[in-house]
Amino acid sequence: MGMKGLYGIVAILIFGFLIAIHEFGHFITAKLSGIRVNEYSINMGPKLWQKKIGETMYSLRLIPIGGYCAMEGEDGDSEDPRAFTSAAWWKRLIVLCAGSFMNYLTGFVVMVLLFSFAFQMPNQPVIASFMEGSAMPEQGLEVGDQLYSINGKRIYFASDFTLLIGRVPQEQCDLTILRDGKRIELEDFCLERRELTDQEGHTAMYLGLSVGALTPDTPGNVLRSAWYQCLDFSRLVWYGLQDLFTGRAGLQDVGGAVSVVDVMVQAGASEDTVSHGIQQVLYFGAFIAVNLAVMNMLPIPALDGGRVLFLLIGTVFTAVTKKKIDPKYEGYINAAAMILLLGLMLLLFVKDIYTIWKR
Repeated sequence: MGMKGLYGIVAILIFGFLIAIHEFGHFITAKLSGIRVNEYSINMGPKLWQKKIGETMYSLRLIPIGGYCAMEGEDGDSEDPRAFTSAAWWKRLIVLCAGSFMNYLTGFVVMVLLFSFAFQMPNQPVIASFMEGSAMPEQGLEVGDQLYSINGKRIYFASDFTLLIGRVPQEQCDLTILRDGKRIELEDFCLERRELTDQEGHTAMYLGLSVGALTPDTPGNVLRSAWYQCLDFSRLVWYGLQDLFTGRAGLQDVGGAVSVVDVMVQAGASEDTVSHGIQQVLYFGAFIAVNLAVMNMLPIPALDGGRVLFLLIGTVFTAVTKKKIDPKYEGYINAAAMILLLGLMLLLFVKDIYTIWKR
């Protein structure tokens, strides 16, 4: 087996694990809430193993691209007093959010492990130096200042500064810095680029400042950096969605499960050792975990976020009218949305396969 094959297997297992841990979040909170769980399945497709323990059937299936937690009354009305729809609204809310919480937690734990044993932690957003002729010192910046935010958007790492200034629609912005423990607001700060010459003798348009300071590898900094990295992952997901809706990105920039696995494989194969390759695959696995957590909470029917929205609407409706919304209507909407979602997944699958074949 070649190295790409090894990384492909690891990527598929990670993808399957993330879905299984998502469903486990629903499963364990349903159990703790007294909701009847009919089946908890790892993977999809034909059964490889099955055993009933108590009231729940536990299954292991062949295809490692999914899984499910089937709760009584989840997709329709049920007379069972322990059905999902019979539970208190706040218990149902916890169950619905638990899957995304487990994905986010998984991403955080993976980043803690990588920063503890493998990766150097990202540099702090501290100004290290200015190029000769830079306009930045003229506007009040000093070496040692920590860049805190641009237009209210936090700068967690040095790399965030480059990301965020690339998304500022105009040259002027509101810049917040930390200096000697105090927060300083620089309003209408001009991100002026000048023709400057770097140390290698290259002349181009530069802001003219170097940002980055090593982060000490203390336990507190490891936890903080892992948390900030997950927040950065979340922000990248939102930026991706914004770009799709604003036209900055198109369908050609969107990928499905095959594309995700392919990116993880390419990332692993680009490293010089198997150890470094596995680390890169795990890093992308953490990103996908956070991605799944955020995407699943979008208020779209058939996703957990859509079900949360229906739950909140139904709870308010019942509180006001003393009547319940017939669950069949939510079922119809979720079924229609699921068909559209499966159609999109199929479209992305075909696109991914074609893209890889043409490469």
